[in-house]
Amino acid sequence: MESEHAFTSELIIPKQKQGDTMRVKHISRTALTMIFAGMIFPATASATTTLTYSDHEPLGGMRTQFIHDVFFPAIEKESAGRLKIDAHWGSELATGQDVLRKVGKTGGVDMATVVPEYSAEALPLHQLFKSFPIGPSGAKQVAFFRQVYAQVPAFPAELQKQNVVDVMLTTGFPVAFFSTTPIQNILDVKGKKWRTASFWHQDFLRNAGAAPVTLPWGPKVSDALKNRTLDGLMVNSDSGIEINAQEAAPYVLASKDLWLGHVYLLVMNKTVWDGLAKDDQQAIQRAAASSYQSLGPLMDSRFTAMMAKMESEGVNIRTLTPQEAENWKTISQYQQVQADWVKAQEAKGVKNASQTLKQLTGLMKETLAQ
Repeated sequence: MESEHAFTSELIIPKQKQGDTMRVKHISRTALTMIFAGMIFPATASATTTLTYSDHEPLGGMRTQFIHDVFFPAIEKESAGRLKIDAHWGSELATGQDVLRKVGKTGGVDMATVVPEYSAEALPLHQLFKSFPIGPSGAKQVAFFRQVYAQVPAFPAELQKQNVVDVMLTTGFPVAFFSTTPIQNILDVKGKKWRTASFWHQDFLRNAGAAPVTLPWGPKVSDALKNRTLDGLMVNSDSGIEINAQEAAPYVLASKDLWLGHVYLLVMNKTVWDGLAKDDQQAIQRAAASSYQSLGPLMDSRFTAMMAKMESEGVNIRTLTPQEAENWKTISQYQQVQADWVKAQEAKGVKNASQTLKQLTGLMKETLAQ
């Protein structure tokens, strides 16, 4: 933007006489400003800003590797090297349960990945994502979440209340049912003990006739499947594979339509974000946009590869037909579960729970109709 006032004074330097030193008789305030700007701006233009990033998961998984190999390099490229990322993995700086508080507190972690489930009290509306039994996957899932944050103001507003803004998101793989005994359809869970982490999925399983089991994630789950004290595991397919659930539960129901609704929010401290130059903010936004172009196809291809690998190892995988996946909506009674949750949240003072669910449902229907 040009200045409102034109330069009205000049730098006046008299001719130098022999033996005299050159003296400046008059320098205007505006000219002084320009001189100092010329001295300072070159250093500013080449200066770098280092942003500290925290992730609760170790580097090596698909999501963390994608952030490390694709998104962070894109930030440096788009900012012409002005922005650097100092990344810390495996809860080195903060656990998944504590990271929202730390990144929201100015002066500590600048950027972090936040899992809404781990901060349910602070992010109640974000819990709605997992309340749908079927939904999009891969590229469509990425597009859906981006649309949600662009069109449903309650979600970015909820983040800003915690003094953070979202700059990038990644998502999870579809749900799979890992069973210790042959399973032909979801109704076969009836009368058996099934473990899932989400309170939504616990209600879905209960409505399908199963007995939901709460069990800490990790080796204990694998051991319970091996010992047959647990009949099955309802979880995102990649997590099931990570603990080798298919070894003790080699009968798997899978479908790209089985919605997990898991979102990993890569957020930045709002004060830090607001303090960045506009060019740097735009550089981060461009980096996210370019990264999204490869994220969806990567998730689609990785899911196909995971299923193929399990089959090659002798796992019995049954892919549900679109109609069978659609039937899961009826079996889960998800709309009643959602209504009960909204009522409970409104009793706690979350005034816009009903309206947010309505908007989210509309976007989900539009996405599935595409």
